[in-house]
Amino acid sequence: MPTAQIQTARKTLSPRVAVGLLLTFVSLAFALFGGMSSAHADEVGAEYEYAFSGNVQYQDKPVEGVKISVSGNGYDAETVTDAEGKWKIGVPEKEKYTITMDESTLPDGVIVAEGGSSVEAEFGLSGKKSVNFFLGQGERVVVSFSDQLIARFFDGINFGLMLALAAIGVSLVFGTTGLSNFAQAEMVTFGALAGLFFSTVLQLPILLALLLAVVASGAFGWSLDAGIWKPLRKKGIGLVQMMIVSIGLSLALRYVFLFFVGGSTLQLEGAGDAKFQIFGPISLAMSDIISMVISIVVLAGVGFWLLRTRIGKATRAISDNASLASSSGIDVDGVIRIVWILSGALAGLAGILWAYFRPGIKWDMGGQILLLIFAAVTLGGLGTAFGALVGSIIIGVMVEVSSLFIPADIKYIGALLVLILVLLVRPQGILGRKERIG
Repeated sequence: MPTAQIQTARKTLSPRVAVGLLLTFVSLAFALFGGMSSAHADEVGAEYEYAFSGNVQYQDKPVEGVKISVSGNGYDAETVTDAEGKWKIGVPEKEKYTITMDESTLPDGVIVAEGGSSVEAEFGLSGKKSVNFFLGQGERVVVSFSDQLIARFFDGINFGLMLALAAIGVSLVFGTTGLSNFAQAEMVTFGALAGLFFSTVLQLPILLALLLAVVASGAFGWSLDAGIWKPLRKKGIGLVQMMIVSIGLSLALRYVFLFFVGGSTLQLEGAGDAKFQIFGPISLAMSDIISMVISIVVLAGVGFWLLRTRIGKATRAISDNASLASSSGIDVDGVIRIVWILSGALAGLAGILWAYFRPGIKWDMGGQILLLIFAAVTLGGLGTAFGALVGSIIIGVMVEVSSLFIPADIKYIGALLVLILVLLVRPQGILGRKERIG
């Protein structure tokens, strides 16, 4: 249409029509954008293909604001019911999950009358599954805050012991070589995947499979040192450049794992077993008890090795002063090689225990705790194995206990805040030594 005709059309448009068009546009915009903001207020994980949903009602009336959570296969999410009592949570995989209703968010005098507040659900042929809870009148049994605190504390101890295995490996490598090894995360993942390979693919008994996985992890640590780190040390490559290499190695290994195992969550035999009451509010699964016992025994063994054996004392001497240790006749390269083997084995064992704690194995599972590993090492004191142990216990307890106060999705923040506060007061870490700069 020519410009003159357009201008004429604009001039002949009556005010009444213009106002009508404006009101129509505003109504459509409100319906569109308002609907977009509220239609999925009760939905979490909308980007996933699979989803659980439900409708919470009591006496044929919808109940709003009830918290529903989904957990399993390394995935956790929660939402609340909308004004119609509806909720929906998307999940990344077509697996079995635990759906939990938080009874404390129900109206007074209303409880889950049948089936309990937690149910296990899995998909049928479709990617959608409806899960409903049956409500009724009754007196709600509320777990006291002190009981929750005690239970979380023990979970934190278990998590911290597992974390300490990987953190001590990082600390030993840093103490003897000065390298911050970011590929430790993939060494953790390697251990879990090796256990899965020996138990599932080769069909070996689970205990033998996990033992071979730890041995394979130690061999993996040896190969990394022989193939990458020793040649770089011989060429005099700086620590910053070596750290960047470790970051690149971490990313490369991570996507190699993704290529071979895919993005799904896999399970070791016995993972996700039911918990039973130990005493008071403390409930642990058999895998939790075995994990804690193994961690304590292995950590005690590492402590004995560092304090009582010849190679352990040589390791501490190199950490104190590598040049002086070399001039004293210590085979520095040989000790470093042993440290890498030990670091790989400890990381592999940590990966296996982490697979039972989550539970589940994924291609990036080591990366999920890498920040916590370095936080534990830094908190305890760089280069000191016993400091890494102390830092790991503190971080583990803080991560689990903090979920009582903050959403589970950001529970790692509490541990990092403790790290910052401690370093402001004691920059060298809890067991670290002060160093003079300049």
